[in-house]
Amino acid sequence: MSPEYKTRLLLILIRSFVRLPQSLINNLRDAMKSKRHSTAKFRPSFVEEQALAKRGCRLIAGIDEVGRGPLAGPVMAGAVILPLNLDTPWLHLVNDSKQLSEKMREHLFPLIYEAAIAIGIGEVSAKAIDEHGIARATKMAMRQAIENLDPPPDALLIDFVRLPEINLPQRCIPKGDCKSISIACASIIAKVTRDRLMVELDKMYPGYGFAAHKGYATKEHLLSIERLGACPIHRKCFSPFRPALDLGNI
Repeated sequence: MSPEYKTRLLLILIRSFVRLPQSLINNLRDAMKSKRHSTAKFRPSFVEEQALAKRGCRLIAGIDEVGRGPLAGPVMAGAVILPLNLDTPWLHLVNDSKQLSEKMREHLFPLIYEAAIAIGIGEVSAKAIDEHGIARATKMAMRQAIENLDPPPDALLIDFVRLPEINLPQRCIPKGDCKSISIACASIIAKVTRDRLMVELDKMYPGYGFAAHKGYATKEHLLSIERLGACPIHRKCFSPFRPALDLGNI
C-alpha cells in the first residue's frame, strides 16, 4: 500500500468518525497533491556537470544501473558522456527512466546515442549475482560500463553508489537520475538495453513472460516459476528461490 493511499484512507476514516473543519481537509488534500506532483515537476539538469567543469573536468560520465530488483536476468549499467554545451530540442524530455513510458525511452534511446561523446554498457549475469551478491554485482556492472567508454572519462557522476576503487573525481548523488542529465541518460540507455535483452531471453526461455515483466516479481512471473521451476537466468540467491534460513544458532 503506497503512502499516498494510506494517507487517503486515513483521511476517509477520520472523516467517518470525526467532524473536521473543511479548511483542514483542504490543506491535507493540497499536501497530498503537492507531494504527488513534486517528482514530476523536477527535471534533471547540467548543474552537477557544470560544477565539475569548473574544476577543469571535460569528459564527465553519468552512471546508473538497472535491474537490481528482478528475480531473473542480468543487472546492467549505463555510462554516458554528453557534450557540456549540448542544446537540443529533446533534452527537456529526459528524466529518470522509471518516470518515462517505454515509448518515450525508445524515442530517446537513439537520440542519446547520436548526441553522446561516448556510451558504455556493463552487464553482470544472474550466475555472477548469485556468486557475488547484488550489491557487488551492481558495482561490477558500473565498472564495466565505465571501462567501455571511449574516450575514457575524467570525472564521474554516479546514482547513489560510490566507486572508491576508481581513481577519478566522482560524486555519489542520491536520486541522481532525477538531478543530472548525464545520469538520467545513462538510466535510459541501461533500461532500454536490458528490456530489449529480456525480450530476446523470453524467446530462449518461453513460458515465463520475460518480455512482459522483464524478470520482475509479478504475479504472473511467480506463478510461472511454480509451474515450470527456475531457469538458467533466474537468480537463485533471490527469494522465492532462496531456502528458508536456519536461525537456530544465531
